[in-house]
This record gives sequence, C-alpha cells and structure tokens, in this order.
Amino acid sequence: MARPTTKKDLQSAAENSFQKLLASINAMPEAMILTPLQFNDDKLKEAHWRRDKSVKDVLIHLYEWHELLLHWVQNNLEGNEVPFLPEPYNWKSYGAMNVTFIEKHQLTSFETAKAMLIESHTQVMTLIDTLSNDALFSKAYFSWAPTSTVGSYCVSATSSHYEWAFKKLNKHVKMNS
Repeated sequence: MARPTTKKDLQSAAENSFQKLLASINAMPEAMILTPLQFNDDKLKEAHWRRDKSVKDVLIHLYEWHELLLHWVQNNLEGNEVPFLPEPYNWKSYGAMNVTFIEKHQLTSFETAKAMLIESHTQVMTLIDTLSNDALFSKAYFSWAPTSTVGSYCVSATSSHYEWAFKKLNKHVKMNS
C-alpha cells in the first residue's frame, strides 16, 4: 500500500487498516489474547519484538501514539508550542518512551486497552477531518512542523502503525496456532 499523500487517502488508509486490525483482534480466541508474545527469531532485531509482552501491550502502544499526536496538534493549534515527543525524549531515545507506555499500563486490562484504542482512533480521525488537505500535507504549513507535514505524523500514528500491529499480531497467531 502506498503511503498516503492526500487527506482522502489518509482517511481511507487509516480507516481500512484500523478495521482490518480490529477484525483480526476480534477473531482471536481469548486464549490467544492471553498467550504472551514471544518472538524467538534471530532475524527479528527491532526492539519492539522483545518489548511487547502481550496483545494488550500492542494496543496500548497504538493508543499512546494517538495521544502523542492529539496532544501535539491540539496544543500547537491553540498556540502552545510543544514538540511531538515529550521531554526528555527525542527521536534517538523514543524507544525508552515506548517502554514507559507498557509500564504505565501494567494494570490496564485488555478490554480497557481495546476500548481506549477505539476511542483514540475516533478522536484522531475527527482531528484529521477538521484539517484541510493543505494543512495536512503542505510542508511547513504550520510553524511548529517546519521540516515535515502534519499528515506524515498522522500516517505514522494511524495506517502505518496499524499495519505494523496487524503484522505483529498475525505473526503471534501463526506461531501459536
């Protein structure tokens, strides 16, 4: 799937990828949802293969990235300039931030995490709907996003992240079936 470069394509890709992810989660038997994620493949070198220990952790990861996006856009639109990543994190250290998301939600249930993700997806889609195509995809349209587009952040937090989660959870199902 090509990376969206228009509002219409972003909305379509985000919704289609989300529905595909949700359908795969809804099709998982409870035992699979409760089975710990274990990817013992030396080819899987990225940190997330070891970080996420449960299906819930994957959902929380998506939810927290939605929250980052919503916080960033809403604050900046209100004139409160904030960076996308909260202090003390940057693009070299955000892996540690991802770990804090898992730690923060140790007591969050799978069902609560799923409901939180569905709600935050709705909020992100509403936010995207309020922005024009130019606001989303014109570089430096906003002074607080001078080197990228707000749309690229939206793609990363929605369709790209949903596809990542779908593939990861699909691998979990295949390894445990």
